Amino acid sequence: MDDLKDIANFCIEYSKKLGASYSEARLEYSDNNAFVMNNGILQASEFGISKGVGIRIIADKAVGFTSTNNLQKEHLKSVINKCFRSLKASKNLSIKTEFSEEKIISKEYEVKQKIKLQDIGAEQKINILKGIELSVEKNKKNSKVTRYIHYTDSVKKKIFMNSEGTRIISTIPIVSLFYIITAQSQEKTIQRIWQLGNSGGFEQAKKWNVEEHMRQELDALTNTLKKGVKAPIGKIDFVVSPEISGIMAHESGGHPYEADRILGREAAQAGESFIDIDMIGTKIGNEIVNIVDDPAIDDSFGYFLYDDEGVPAKKKYLMKNGKINEFMHNRETANLCRQKSNGCARASAYDREPLVRMSNTYIEPGDHEFEELFEDVKKGVYMKSFMEWNIDDKRLNQKYVGAEAYMIENGKITEPVLMPALEITTPNLYSSIDAIGKELEFHPGSCGKGEPMQGMPVWLGGAPLRIRNVSMK
Repeated sequence: MDDLKDIANFCIEYSKKLGASYSEARLEYSDNNAFVMNNGILQASEFGISKGVGIRIIADKAVGFTSTNNLQKEHLKSVINKCFRSLKASKNLSIKTEFSEEKIISKEYEVKQKIKLQDIGAEQKINILKGIELSVEKNKKNSKVTRYIHYTDSVKKKIFMNSEGTRIISTIPIVSLFYIITAQSQEKTIQRIWQLGNSGGFEQAKKWNVEEHMRQELDALTNTLKKGVKAPIGKIDFVVSPEISGIMAHESGGHPYEADRILGREAAQAGESFIDIDMIGTKIGNEIVNIVDDPAIDDSFGYFLYDDEGVPAKKKYLMKNGKINEFMHNRETANLCRQKSNGCARASAYDREPLVRMSNTYIEPGDHEFEELFEDVKKGVYMKSFMEWNIDDKRLNQKYVGAEAYMIENGKITEPVLMPALEITTPNLYSSIDAIGKELEFHPGSCGKGEPMQGMPVWLGGAPLRIRNVSMK
């Protein structure tokens, strides 16, 4: 580790020597494993170690970024020299950039593994995929199922240093399972795309109980295909599970609060936001709705204590009591808004520049028991899981299509519903929530943003919600 610290320090000092007013080096060492199974056949496996450094500099208020996996000092000099030449050549075109002033920090932290991923052989990891296959085999008499399953784990060690004196060293292991299953019965098909994931060691994968998890998934999909009725038309109420409230929180309660979107910096890639920079305090939801982004939740898929600019992680209330409360910032957007960064800069790898990103975003629980959410619903739909979702690039108009869903009639859950679709605008969604359950759940996802694309591990969470008077076409 000391040799990597020396390399980071060398990059910073050499950049300063060339005239950088600010410089940073982010060294990463990642041990990765992956297995892919397609319809019961193990199709691919990956075992790899990646190592490299990302270097960011500011000179004459222009920002430059470069990266390399060659850590020899002479090579590092050459890539830094090239970065400076590019900055000089484009200085008249570059946006003037300054970072917010932040505290100097020196910290080291690690997510502990009860069962180290490095100590687990390939066979045990493949057995997780075989557990899913066992559930599929038992379900064959009920429906035809095609499936794609992808297991991954990694242990990423990171050293961040900057010319201001901040030094952060972290070790974060994560483990994940992603699958796509398509069930067919009676000439109807239904698809389910889902993910399981945590920070930590192999003990997290053991908690998933994949065989039972997949059995429940397949039973629900088959039941919907065989017995599902058409969704009702007209004004109805929806009760949605934490899985649905989680994707809602992420897509319409997280992305529009990213300051780079709001400022137009992501318009050509990830999109824009329906929110303007001066809308802090604007009411767009019921006063019972609070949306939080918090990186420091134990075992979470989006866990970190310091972001990729060395700023401490912070619990942020993006929406508080139904009002727009806070945006997610990196040091650049914070400076533009005359604020401090709230620690939202993340990069997916050493060769990617940090962007404003979510971590673990969720709708806070309320005070209702689960059963109370149904009691006075005369006609409605309970959406337990989703098959698909989409949302426009301003995060205003959105749609969620149910995979496992049921009719609600006179306060009771009755027959399954085939692919009901909830279509609504963001303000209407959060204004129409009139009750929130007590049970908080989290589910993992891989959030995409940037060019080149950066997929970041995140948790999507919430409690069950009741949404009133949704128009069904």
